[in-house]
Formats: sequence, C-alpha cells, structure tokens
Amino acid sequence: MSASGADTPSGLIGRDALLNGLRDFVRRSAQDGEARAIVGEAGIGKTALLKTACAYAEEAGMRTLRVTGAEFEAEIGYAGLHALLLPLRDVADDCAPPLREALRVALGRQEGPAPRQLMVFNAVFELVSLAARTRPVLLCVDDLQWLDQATITAIGFLARRVRGTSVGVLAASRSAHVLARSGIPVVRIGRLSPDHARELLSRRRPPLPPRLEQRVLSEADGNPLALLELARSVSDLADPLGHLPAVLPLTTKLERAFAVRTATLPEQARQALLRVAVDGRADLRHLLHDGLTVDDLAPAEAADLIAVDRRAMTVAFSHPLIRSAVVGSAAPADLRRAHAAIADRLDDDPARQAWHLSEATITPDEDVAARLEAAAHAFLARGDAPMAVTLLIRAARLSPLGSSAARRLAEAASLAAQVTGDLDDAARLLDEARRLNPRVTNSLHAAAAAAYITVNREGDVDTAFRLLLGAIESASSDAPSEEHGEALTTLLYLSWWAGREDYWTSFHRALARLGDRVPPLLRMLSLAFADPVRHGPAIRSQVAQLVERNIDEYEPTQIVRVMTSAIYLDMLTGCRGVAWRLVEGGRQGNAVRSSLGALMLLCLDDFASGRWDEAERLADEGIDRCRAHGYDFLAWYFLYDKALLAAVRGEPATTHEWTTELSRLAASRKAATPAQYGAHPRTLAAIGAGDWESAFRHASTLSAAGTFAPHRPIAMWVAFDLVESALRTGREDAARAHVAAIVANDIGALSPRMAVIALGARALVAEGADGEQLFEEALAVEDAGRFPFDLARVQLAYGERLRRNLRFVRAREVLHFALETFERLGAEPWAARTRQELRAARDPETKVPVTAPEKALTAQERAIAELAAAGFSNKEIARRLYLSPRTVGGHLYRTFPKLGISTRAALRDALERIDDRETAPAG
Repeated sequence: MSASGADTPSGLIGRDALLNGLRDFVRRSAQDGEARAIVGEAGIGKTALLKTACAYAEEAGMRTLRVTGAEFEAEIGYAGLHALLLPLRDVADDCAPPLREALRVALGRQEGPAPRQLMVFNAVFELVSLAARTRPVLLCVDDLQWLDQATITAIGFLARRVRGTSVGVLAASRSAHVLARSGIPVVRIGRLSPDHARELLSRRRPPLPPRLEQRVLSEADGNPLALLELARSVSDLADPLGHLPAVLPLTTKLERAFAVRTATLPEQARQALLRVAVDGRADLRHLLHDGLTVDDLAPAEAADLIAVDRRAMTVAFSHPLIRSAVVGSAAPADLRRAHAAIADRLDDDPARQAWHLSEATITPDEDVAARLEAAAHAFLARGDAPMAVTLLIRAARLSPLGSSAARRLAEAASLAAQVTGDLDDAARLLDEARRLNPRVTNSLHAAAAAAYITVNREGDVDTAFRLLLGAIESASSDAPSEEHGEALTTLLYLSWWAGREDYWTSFHRALARLGDRVPPLLRMLSLAFADPVRHGPAIRSQVAQLVERNIDEYEPTQIVRVMTSAIYLDMLTGCRGVAWRLVEGGRQGNAVRSSLGALMLLCLDDFASGRWDEAERLADEGIDRCRAHGYDFLAWYFLYDKALLAAVRGEPATTHEWTTELSRLAASRKAATPAQYGAHPRTLAAIGAGDWESAFRHASTLSAAGTFAPHRPIAMWVAFDLVESALRTGREDAARAHVAAIVANDIGALSPRMAVIALGARALVAEGADGEQLFEEALAVEDAGRFPFDLARVQLAYGERLRRNLRFVRAREVLHFALETFERLGAEPWAARTRQELRAARDPETKVPVTAPEKALTAQERAIAELAAAGFSNKEIARRLYLSPRTVGGHLYRTFPKLGISTRAALRDALERIDDRETAPAG
C-alpha cells in the first residue's frame, strides 16, 4: 500500500457532474464532517477522482491523509491504518492514555497485549477528531478492497461517526460488497459515453489509424484506463499489416486490473471460462462439452467476471477486457486445446472453424492453410478486406515452405495494395513472397500488386504496364480465371491512365486470349467505362441490371467496378448508398483504397448533379487520404475535381494552379490521361472568361472537332463546349462536323445528361424554327433536372437565341430558370452572362451595375487588372490564365476607361475603390 500523494489531473473528460459533487463533498466535510464511497470497476477513474478531491481539499485548507490498498498486505492486521495515520503520530500524544496505549499496540509501536477492536476504533476516532480541531482533515482511501479487514472495519466505524466534526472520509473500491455494513453513502462511477471515450482517445499522440481506434473504443467499452492502455498495446503489434488479433493484448497494468480475479478460480472453472473467452460467442450450448458444464462457470460468476443466463444458456463478460485478460493469462497449451475444442464443433461455419484450427496449429499444415485461404475469400465477399488479408497471411505462415506460401502472400499483397490501402505492407509482403519463391514475381497477384506499388511510388505507368502485361502473357492457361480477371482489370486501369491506344490494343489482345473465361464485370468495364461512346447505347440496359443486382453488394472491388461501369452512363444515382457505405468504411480504416474509388466517383456524380459543396469536401478528403496512404498518383482524380469547381465558380487563377499540378503529376508518371482531363476545367474557365478561342483550343485537345477519340469518354462532357466555342470563333464547319459526330455516335442515348447536351449542341447549329424546337426538346428531356449545370447552360444558349430573335417574353422566362440555377450553384461567370442577357431582353427584375464606371468590371477583367497591377506583363498574365496575350491586351483596353485611368501605374489605386456588390434597380 502507499500513502503518498500525486499531482492533480489537468482535466477529467466526461466527469463534470462527479467533480462538482466532490467539490461540494469537500466543502461539507470541512464544515460538518461527511463520508462518501466511490465504487466502480478497475480502470474506471476512481484514483483520478480521489486525487482531484484531495486537491480540492488542500485548496480549501484541509489536511489530507491518503492510503492505497495493496493485495499482498491484505492479511497484515491494521497495516492500512498504520500507513493512513502515520502523519498524525505527534497528535497521538494528546489522546486519553488508555486510547493512546491501545492505538500504539495495535499499530505496532509498543509491546503489549492485543487491545479490543472497539478500543482501537475509539482511539482512531479521537485521534482524527483532535487533529481536525486545528485544521479540517480528509481521509482518502484508494483500493479499499485490498486493505486488511481490521482497517476496513475501522474506516467504516469512523465514517459513521464523523458528522459534527471537521473530518471527511472518502473511500474508493471496486465493489460495494466491501462497504456493505459500513453505512457509507455510495457513488457509482459509470463508463464514459462513446463521445467522451473518443475525445479521450483523440488526445493520444500520435493518433491511431481509424481501424485500430474503432477496435480500441469497442474493446475498452468506456473504461478510461483500458482506452489509454489498449492504445499503447495495439500500437506495438508486430502483425505486418497492423491487423488486430481476435483478443487484444493487454499491458501489464491492464493485466493487473482485469486478470487478478481469475487466478483464484478452480481449475475446472478456469478451463470453462477460457473456452468462453476464446470463442467470443454468447451461446453456451456450443461451448460446454467434453466434460465441461454450466456449473463449472459458477465460481467465475460469483467473482463478477461473467453473467450467466441459465434459461437462455447465454453468457456475457462484465467487461470486454476480462475476456482479454483470461486469454492473455492462459498457458499456450491450454489456449490451443480450447481452440481445437471449439473448431471441432464449427462444421456449420467453415470460416470460423478455419480460424480456430489455425490457432490450435503450431506446425505447417496445408489443409488448415487451404481452409484459411477459402475463409479469406469468404470474408472479402462480406466486405471485410482487412480480415481477408490477415487470413491470407496466416495461411501463408501455416503453408509448407514453397510456392503455396509465396502465392498466398502475393495475393495478400495484391489485396493490400488494391483494396485495403496498405501500400507499405503490400511491398513488405511482396518482398517476403519473393524470398520464399523468386518465381512468384511472374504470378498474376504479385504482378498486379507490384504494378500498383510502382505507379504510386517513384515508378511510372509505362513500367507498371510492361511488368503486368508480361506476367499476363506468360501466365499458365490453367491459372484460376479469377486471378486472370484481377490482373486484367488492373491492366485496364493502367491502360486508362496511360491514355495511349497501343496500350489499349495490348489490353484487348490479352482480354481476347481469355475467351469465355472473362469475368462478366470485367467485360462490362471494358465497354461501358473504357469506351462508352462506341458501346454505351447498346449496353445501357445491361449496366442498369448490373447496378440493380449489386445494390447490396459488400465486396469492395465489386462495388467500385460496378460504379465505374455506371459513371459515364450517368447511372451512379442507384449506387450512391453503397458508395457511401464504402466511404464510411474507409474512414474507419476498412478497404481504404476501394473507398478512394468510391470518393472519386461520388465527386464526379456530385459535380454533374449540382452537389458542388459536397464535391469539394469529398475532393479535399480524397487528396488528404491519398497523401496519408501513399497513393500519390491517384490524387489526380481529386485535383481534377478541384480544378472543375474552381473553373465553374469563376476562379481562373485557382483553376490554373490545379491543372498545372495535374500536368506535373501526369508527366512524372508518364500518364497522359490526367493531363487530358485538365483540358476540361481549362475549357470551362476560358468560357467563363469569355475567351472562346482558348475554349475551342482546350476542348479540341480532348477530341478534334468531328470526332470522338476512342477510350476518351471525357470528350463527351465537352461536346457542347466545343460546338459553342467553334461557333463563337467563326468555325461553323467545325461546329457542324462535331454535331454530325454526336448524331452518328448516338451520344444522346447514353443518359438524360447526354441527351440534353446532344440536343443543345444540335440546336446551336440549327436555323430558325428547327433550332428552337431542338432547344425545347432539350429542356423537356426526362430527368434533365438531375443535371442542373448542363441544363442551365442549354437554357442560357436558348435564351440568347430567343433574345436575338426579339422573343423577349420567352427569353426572359428561360433565362430566369438558368439564372436561378447558376446562382444556386455559385457558377458566377454564367450567372453574370445570364444577367446581361436578361438586361438585353429588357427584364425589369434584373439588377444592373451602378453607373460609376469603376463598378462595371467583369470577373475576368478584374482578374487581369489585379495581375497587371501586381506588375505582370501581358504574356505572363496570358500564361497564368490560359489566355492569349492579345486577349489580355483587349481586356485591359476596355478596363482602363471603365476605371477612369489611362496607365497601368494607376491600376492599384483604382482597384481599391471598387465595390462590386453595390447595385441598384434597373431604370
């Protein structure tokens, strides 16, 4: 036991009410005496609360006497009382002689016959009362259950008599049974709420990965000590992927806190309790056999370790960590026997049976390894990718040395790289597989893992593609079709990133060699995702069926591939629920790489459906998660999203920054596709700035006017832009050629969005009534409202046509619909254009700029003026904003008179006077 003090804790999370109660208790104790007991399980925070109470008492001028029980001294009579009262030895001289002598003998300070207990207790009361006359006293007793019985009885005697003195008694115990006859009021300490537990764990540095954090929160179940100690134990796990075992390892402190009550159980009870702990299920009927009965658990139940419902035949541990303590303190041989006994009764659950067999096995066993491999695939199908990886690693450890062990490690590496998001661990597993069998490098799983690692580290797409293609071409024809399918899917993505037709030729040649063994989902990806322009209309119904069949799918890669097949057909709406489930799982550390795929696709769908704020949040999250997990290359998807949003919001400088980063990343990985995608936001930024020449140039880089380049579906998304910018720059032949390509490829049949775009583009080049009819058809497309930005842009073009034809009433009607959408989305360049058209259509509701010339700058003019004021030349401004120097000069030529200036030197002062927000009603 200890009688020393401790520092005051800086703050106890979730204990405000208890702390307020302790402060009041201390105040009442100093004035009129009071006793209180704090009861709660091990690690619940009793000691911290006692320390805080002592600190409150010392602040109030009280004298604090403290003692902590120790189990090894529990048989020594009055040992606790001796430690508690030692600081009052000088006061003892003032006690009445009989009481003083009885106290000295009881505490071993002088020889003599053992005094009666009542005499000792009265002596204790007098001693403490005398001390309190000069200064109020607080007695703090921690771990009361470990004190000797004589001391416990003395403290109870004292607590019942302190009323009317200036003495407080505060005791803490794990069980109220210790205080059953003391009469001390009891305050029970509960576990922390989930929010408070998470807050406590968040203070740990460095933070735990989400998957480990969630497991710690679950196992600790609101126990503060368990939270902090488990966080320490899991951070030191040696498992190569950081996956947690079925039972968490306990630190020494947790072993002492939770395992101590198991040591005194009878042998039969300990074996029964171990069986329950190892299995982890509540149903006792599966566990008690081979001579074990429910009655064998009675001693554990009496020790408050478990609660048994004999009617329902179920069992529950009083705290999750008691289970960990039971397992952690068991002998290895006992553990193996328990696992073997449980496995023997699990014929109806092959995955659990395989796990328990592996725990019972210490030598290589191919049968057990094969069962674990099958269990891994079952867990993957359920959506538990980390467990699948763990089981494959365990299968490899139990495999006889050679190709089987290496193959299983290679598959684990592939899942780690492509599903769970553990690139570092994937690399380590791949290295281990190569050491076991150097020829595993040519296996399909190993090659797929190596390709992913290569493209996201310091390698490039070319190297990854050659490596994987070589493995596919040299693979045995009798290799499992699932393995071929996974490798070919990875090859498809590499072809996509490379953006080169020779890569696609190689991919399709490899796909053809697989013949009828091509997995249906891979075949769909190769058509609907890789080249929807040529195949989308014909397979749209098949993709719809695919989405419907897989709406409740749990296997991560399956989910992402279904969504990827649907994205360019604008069919992600039916997948959003399952996509969000995958995102949430990734936030918890499960299938992180697959959750990145879901984030990418949700961002694209958010942009198309007008959820721009959500798209930006998800893009930021995607960039952060890519960087945190080493997927540096995959971040390009989210850079593209950020660039798109900046473009449509009228932020040309920001668009330039993101697209420049896209180009840099593409060049470093020899991947053309990210750079190609950068042309989309550049096109929109140029249109927003009114720079139609640049817009046509950027749109044409995706696909020349009159064509839709194969394997470049994003060209569909700029089809309307290309036609509009061609017309604005006098390229009528190019505009008509592109409309002809839209019709020839039946782009409008792909989705309602593409129907709006196709009809809008056709209307742009059509004359007279034909044009207006096509515009009306575009506006009437079923579900067109799901794609607000595209619809509003067609409405704007239609309104411009109507206004030019002097059909002001219908023009205003259409333009107001467009304006409402642009303003809601925050597409300010298009909103400004629409307001200008409304003013030209004599709309009385439209606000116009105040007449002062400095109020009339457009967003593009303002951006150019600010750069010019900062000292940039026309060429430098043009390069930054993706404009031509001639366009920059033209804007400045119009800007100077608006600002009432004639030189660049006056720009800075003129810009400071601008207030773009002042408007007045139209006159």
